[in-house]
This record gives sequence, structure tokens and C-alpha cells, in this order.
Amino acid sequence: MSAAHHGVSYCRTVPESAASRSRAAATHATAGPPRKTKAEKRAEAKAAKARNRLMQRRRRAFAVGGAAVAVLAVLVGLILWVRNSSDPSPAAATSASASTAVSPAPAEPSAAFPPLPAGADPALSKKPAVTAGAGAVTELTTTTLVQGTGPAVESGQTINVNYVGVTYADGKEFDSSWKRQEPFSFRIGSGGVIKGWDQGLIGVKVGSRVRLDIPAGLAYGDNPGGGRPPGALRFVVDVLAAS
Repeated sequence: MSAAHHGVSYCRTVPESAASRSRAAATHATAGPPRKTKAEKRAEAKAAKARNRLMQRRRRAFAVGGAAVAVLAVLVGLILWVRNSSDPSPAAATSASASTAVSPAPAEPSAAFPPLPAGADPALSKKPAVTAGAGAVTELTTTTLVQGTGPAVESGQTINVNYVGVTYADGKEFDSSWKRQEPFSFRIGSGGVIKGWDQGLIGVKVGSRVRLDIPAGLAYGDNPGGGRPPGALRFVVDVLAAS
């Protein structure tokens, strides 16, 4: 007996509800996402603008922060440069310290200038006024202006003097220990000074002020060069010490 004869079909069919759901799903898939409303679009636009503004603020903040850091770095570098340029280098400081350690201490300045010998005439404490001479100077002349009371100067001694030197003809000053505020020291008779001094100060007593009129031949000559004064010269010399 066949199945058809009994009115029974062995072919199974899909239930109506399942088929409907499948068609609905297929229709949803092909139709794409649901359309957004105008309100949703406006909300999304506002959110995008807010995000853009936030990013711009962040970029500006980063730019300002970077500029501030750069300025700070420049200021710090400038401060360090000024400090390094004003402070001596370690090597220079070391050298200065070493020099100070091995060099003798500078001499104490004299309490008064000039350092007069005991019992000296007060006139020796003031610079003398030296004027031009008259006539020709043919020989060395030593004239005592202030007589000292100390021992007489001997050849070979080291003497300390104050002096003013002028050209004999016009009295123009060319040298003076008074300007330097320091007496001049030399060994007399050894050729360390002009012959007029080596010869004219022998026998002068310590504490004396003398005038030396020196012919050109016992001075620097008539054409010495090198900035030295030519012709006859006149000196006023104070003998402060001899030893």
C-alpha cells in the first residue's frame, strides 16, 4: 500500500511562523541601518564640534607650554653663562691662590711721603720749585740749599733720594720722584745714573737738599734720542738715606 493511498505525505514543510521570521530578517539585512532623525544628527554634530574645540584647546595648551619651557631654558642658560663668565675658572683661581701663597706680601705703604731722616729740615717734606738757569753750564756745580746733619755720602753706597729734573735753558720739568710718590734708590759711583749724579752727590750729607747744574757731557748729551732731555740739566735732589 502506498503512502499516497492512505492520504499521508512524508514531505515535511516549514512552519509558517519560521518562514515569516526568515523573510523579515532577510528584508532587515538588505534594507541597511535605520535612518537617523534630525535630532540625532544635530546631537552628533554638536558632539563633533565639542571634540574639535577640545582638541584645539589641547593643541594651544601644548604650544603655550612648549614656549614657556623654551623661554625658561633660555633664561636658565643665560643665568649660568653670566655666572660662569663673572667667576674665574678653577684653573685661574688655583693659579691666583698659588701665586698668593708663594709671593711675598706687598710692602706696607709709607705712613708719610717723603720718609724723612730723623732731625731733617721740614723743607724736605715739600716738593721744591725748580726754575731755569742763566748762562752756559760748562762744569758740574753742586749748590747746597738745605744743609743736612747726617753722614756724608760715599762712593759705593746705596742712597735714597727725592728729586726734580728740568732742562736748564727753560726750566721745563721732565722727571720727578714726587709725581710717583716714591723715592729713587741707586748705588752711587757705579755708573747706574748719569755722571753728574755719580760725581755731584759724593760728600753730600744725609738730610741735605742740593741743586745740581750738569753740563750736557755729564748728562745725556746734546742729541740723546729715546725721549731723554738734551743739553744741560738742572736737578734739585734731597738725600734721604745712605748705607
